Amino acid sequence: MATVELRFSALPEHVRTARLVAAAVARRAGVDESVLDEVRLAVGEACSRAVGLHQRGGVTAGAVRVALTDQEKRFLIEVEDEAGPASVPDPGVDEDADEDTLGLAVITGLVEDLEVTHGARGGVIRMSWPVSVDALAH
Repeated sequence: MATVELRFSALPEHVRTARLVAAAVARRAGVDESVLDEVRLAVGEACSRAVGLHQRGGVTAGAVRVALTDQEKRFLIEVEDEAGPASVPDPGVDEDADEDTLGLAVITGLVEDLEVTHGARGGVIRMSWPVSVDALAH
């Protein structure tokens, strides 16, 4: 099981890099070409959400962590923010909460295997995709 980890300051300009790295690692792990756009979009949305949570919460010291793990039959991605309690917006209170809900809805539409959790340091979005059987044979 190989893992690539990417940590970046919670700034919008780093989201594109995270998307590109995720797509490249997913391709190398054996994720089917037809799914790579979904991987790229889901990672971009999850990272954008994490950056937004940091910015809205005024958390300037935190980072966004993206872990890309090549498991035997699945490709797992975890996007973790360090926005603290800001990573759990109060729905219906303001536009930011609606934006967060929309972002999670987009990710849900792209990923079948999705888990969203929250802790004291922030939130984690876990997503996974199957690895192509052909890729396992090589």
